[in-house]
Amino acid sequence: MCEPAESLTILQPEDWVQLERKHRDRVQPWIGPRLARRQRGERHPVDDFLFEYYRLSPSQLSSWHPGWRHEVVGNPRLSEEVGYRRRSVGHGVDPVVSDRKRQRMQHAQRLLSATQDRSPGFSCFGLHEWAMVYRTQEVRHEQVPLRLQPKQIAATVESVGLSCTHFDAYRFFTPAAKQLHPALQRSEQVDLEQPGCIHVGMDLYRFAYESLPLVCSELVADCFEFARDSRNLDMRSSPYDLSAWGLTPIAIETPEGRRKHAHMQRSLAERAVPLRRRLVTEIQDALQWVQRRAAVGQAHSD
Repeated sequence: MCEPAESLTILQPEDWVQLERKHRDRVQPWIGPRLARRQRGERHPVDDFLFEYYRLSPSQLSSWHPGWRHEVVGNPRLSEEVGYRRRSVGHGVDPVVSDRKRQRMQHAQRLLSATQDRSPGFSCFGLHEWAMVYRTQEVRHEQVPLRLQPKQIAATVESVGLSCTHFDAYRFFTPAAKQLHPALQRSEQVDLEQPGCIHVGMDLYRFAYESLPLVCSELVADCFEFARDSRNLDMRSSPYDLSAWGLTPIAIETPEGRRKHAHMQRSLAERAVPLRRRLVTEIQDALQWVQRRAAVGQAHSD
């Protein structure tokens, strides 16, 4: 229900009840196991990352939002939901957003637009995870054992080399790894991020949920699913032993493993293209709608 539209669409109960149920059914296989693991005190190196590093809770992910393009009739939850207000015949997203949220969405639009216009790179081979344990005694994931000895990890990093364009991966590099790589700064993100990066693909999810409820839940769920697949590749190509979770390693310490990683990374980058395009359009249109509504409100007050 994120199709472009100039005018708002009215969703009657026979429409939105089905959409809400469809969304909850879709996200339940991700949310149910997460809640069960948390109750047992267990962790999953792929799925739990999406609920811990990214800050949308299971209950927030399960909540259905129609997006700014729709007005919903007869939904009692939306009548009490933050970010909604009564409109002509039902409830819809409130066009009055905070300066902080507007600035976040503007930054997301700039970053996503700049990234989608660049050529993708596939020469990092997932070595950011290796750089986070390079020549250190600190344990990063204490419940997940390494599949290689520290000496082997160091040899791979030093022979293949580090090539990272994502600040939020680089900032977790060990001090020794940072000495092998040009320094990255947060202020350089818009200039450096490129669409082949696995972490850049995962961050589509962040930009989608940070734009709720202006964007629709269908788009957020699509980005979550993509981030989950990206994280799967991220951890399979890491130096960790994930056999206990049924994940076979991609041995990027070998030429064959690096070729396999680059192939899978390219496939993810291709999948991200339409997803990124949708997100750019949705954020851009939402911001324009907010601006138009603010102008109308100002004219009425004058």
